[in-house]
Amino acid sequence: MTQAPSGGKTDRSVDGDAGGTLRPAGRTSTVRAALAVFGGVALVMIILDQWTKQLALDALSDHRVIRWLGGVIYLDLTFNSGAAFSMGTSMTFVFTIIAIVVVAGILWFSRGLRSWPWAVALGLLLGGAAGNLIDRLFRAPGPFQGHVVDFISVFAPAAEKFPIFNIADSALTVGVALAFGLELFGLRRDGTRAVSRKSASGSGD
Repeated sequence: MTQAPSGGKTDRSVDGDAGGTLRPAGRTSTVRAALAVFGGVALVMIILDQWTKQLALDALSDHRVIRWLGGVIYLDLTFNSGAAFSMGTSMTFVFTIIAIVVVAGILWFSRGLRSWPWAVALGLLLGGAAGNLIDRLFRAPGPFQGHVVDFISVFAPAAEKFPIFNIADSALTVGVALAFGLELFGLRRDGTRAVSRKSASGSGD
C-alpha cells in the first residue's frame, strides 16, 4: 500500500474496472494529455499529407515540373503502386495489408503512453502510415489497389537522385528517427528512464 506524504493528501481517482482500482489522478491526466498529443500530431499529419497531395494533383497533372530552391527540390507528380524505389509494383494489395497491420501496431504500441516525446514520435508514425494507407484504400485504380501520390524529388526531377516521396513519407522518416533517439537515450513510453546496468551497480555500492 502506498503511503501519502505526511502533512498532505494524495489526489486519487477510481478507474472504471470492476475491482475499483485506485490510480493517482495526476497519472491519469498525464496519460490523457499524451494521448491527445499523439492523436493531434497524427491528425495534423494526415490532413497535411492529403491536402498537399491534392495540391500536387491540381498543379502537376499536366506533367509540369516545378523547380524550387535552385534545384534542391523539384515538384514532380508520380503514382507509386509499390514501395520505395518503385519496388514491388505488382504487390499493391500486399503493401496495403502491411500498412493496415502497421497502423494497428502503432495504435497498440501507444497503450499506456505518458511521454510527450514518444507521443510526438508515434503520432508522426501513425500520421505517415495512415496518410499513405488512405491512398492505397481509396485512390485509383481501386480499393486496396490504390497508387500512392508522390511529388517531392530532391536534387533532380523524376527521382534521378533519390526516390520521390510525400509528406507522409517524411513524417514516417522523422518519426522513426525520433523513436530511435528516444530509445537510445533510454526514455520509455511511460515517461520513465531506463537505468543502465552500470548506474544500477553503482547505486548499490
